Amino acid sequence: MEQQPKKTYYVSVESGEISKVKSASSWEYRIEATDDEIIQLREIFDENYANEVEGFLRAHVPLIEYHNDSSNDQYDSTLQKVFKMIYELGDQEAKEFIKSQGIISQLGDID
Repeated sequence: MEQQPKKTYYVSVESGEISKVKSASSWEYRIEATDDEIIQLREIFDENYANEVEGFLRAHVPLIEYHNDSSNDQYDSTLQKVFKMIYELGDQEAKEFIKSQGIISQLGDID
């Protein structure tokens, strides 16, 4: 199987955007990824968006406490997957920023 070439992408975790164009929108991280890796990252962002919507809807039900809500746990879990992928695919600046924010300790074993 032939190795896919990596391309440069610009990622915004806040908005869930992945762009090939540096100036298209604001971004926080520059990564180098194959088409398959971008598809995987997009799927994680989509999963996180679904969890975010579910959490928003849950917030309007006063009987469910935030800390006992599985949609919030799922959101946190997928957000950690996003940061792990960005760390693995990111440039040195992305890696250093993620380390400096203390996110690394929450991600477990990463290079």
